[in-house]
Amino acid sequence: MTTRFAAPTALEEALAILAADAAARPVAGGTDLVVAARQGRKPLPESIVAIDRITELGHAGIEDGDLMLGSLVSHAWLAASPEVQTRWSALADAAAIVGSPATRATGTIGGNLMNASPAAETTGPLVVFGAVATLRAAGGAARDVPVAELAAGPGRTVASPGELLVRVRVPAVARGSGSAYIRLEYRRAMEIAVVGAAVFVALEGDGADASIADARVALTAVAPTIVRASAAEAALTGASATSDACRAAGAAAASGASPIDDVRASADYRRAMLEVVVARTAAAAIARARGETVPIPASRWAHGREV
Repeated sequence: MTTRFAAPTALEEALAILAADAAARPVAGGTDLVVAARQGRKPLPESIVAIDRITELGHAGIEDGDLMLGSLVSHAWLAASPEVQTRWSALADAAAIVGSPATRATGTIGGNLMNASPAAETTGPLVVFGAVATLRAAGGAARDVPVAELAAGPGRTVASPGELLVRVRVPAVARGSGSAYIRLEYRRAMEIAVVGAAVFVALEGDGADASIADARVALTAVAPTIVRASAAEAALTGASATSDACRAAGAAAASGASPIDDVRASADYRRAMLEVVVARTAAAAIARARGETVPIPASRWAHGREV
């Protein structure tokens, strides 16, 4: 039962509260927190620090080519931003299918990351972009953690008590590159991924002679944390940018994965669908790298499409 509540309007004030109160937990949109409490899965924290009024955490923009996101930037902003849609397309794909319109308007990039769900939509794209999270503590102490290393397990991160995620830096992407995020879903709203994949590719050459100079693949909902698929990356890197390479990447991802059985899907079904999802995501990323139009979210474009 919550017994303490604070709503600071300045970052240092929030950090001071977190440092002084070991039970304090920061809350932004609260979309996961409220649902879990109502369903009886997890009680509300004893002490809540609402950070949604800290203006500086809501800033977003481009700095030296990098995408800089305050932790309060919403999924709705990410899905609608022309810069994100064009240059960091996988992130727009993911943000566009989080929950419902109300969830996207309220939920934040910081909350999605710190919730550390293995099915979190935005984490996979941030991993393949090489994004870095900045954690701050009282007194100005700050440290950078690659998003790929932020989650320690379901619902757990490497953040120390008193640390707050304040910013995410997403590195610039080069010309000739493309990305996509696609998930397998049973319905189109208020859903979480059965399996999902984020793919980034950088092409070398033009037209039919183009090859894949660099490839990064991250898998959603197949492990305790969102993970890179090194075998799929190896299947793509150096290959011609063709459907054969996409199918090879899908097969490599499936053979290297050890998904779980749960109420949403069996491990065998997840493995089979992972092969399909990775192949389709790679195809979408390659199409975007070529300058072709793939609508956001790519999950809708990919539905029923053969590679």
